Amino acid sequence: MGTVMSDPSADVEHRLAKLWWLVLLAGIAWVVIGFVVLALNLTAVATIGYIVGFVLIAAGLNEFIALGDVESWKWLRIGFGVLCIIAGILALTQPFQTFGYLALLIGWYLLFKGALSIIFSIVERDEIALWGLMLAAGIFEMAIGVWAIGYPFRSAWLLLIWVGIGALLRGITEIVAAFKLRGVKKHPYAVA
Repeated sequence: MGTVMSDPSADVEHRLAKLWWLVLLAGIAWVVIGFVVLALNLTAVATIGYIVGFVLIAAGLNEFIALGDVESWKWLRIGFGVLCIIAGILALTQPFQTFGYLALLIGWYLLFKGALSIIFSIVERDEIALWGLMLAAGIFEMAIGVWAIGYPFRSAWLLLIWVGIGALLRGITEIVAAFKLRGVKKHPYAVA
């Protein structure tokens, strides 16, 4: 009888499978946060600042929880986790300024990301199958960025949509991952 070589990523997956319910709870929390943010109106600026603070703290804690499934570059996860927690605490202490800065940053982020997408799609058009789609997305992102930067109210509206949809997508992803981990726990030797 020969020795069986184990896959390190499968071992990590089996250890995480025991905590599938924790991933499920995190996913549900992200979905609730997403719906709450999307239901808010722009007059609730302080509430949005507080929610962003709590989301940043949760993201920082999530980075520390995720340390168990990475083999290298743990220092980067730790650094990002600490940075998110510090930013979250600052956001909780000054929610009005947090909202204003984040709204403006979203506009600038989309402007620069769109420009980089346009450049990358043109430079790598022989390597990328859907380079035209990437080019169109870059133009669209730049247009939204310019539109949002031009007027703070539009930046604030964009921030609400961005944070709400981002939280929903993260929550759905974590819920799906939780049920996949639950499947690993039930059938540990199944080959995918």
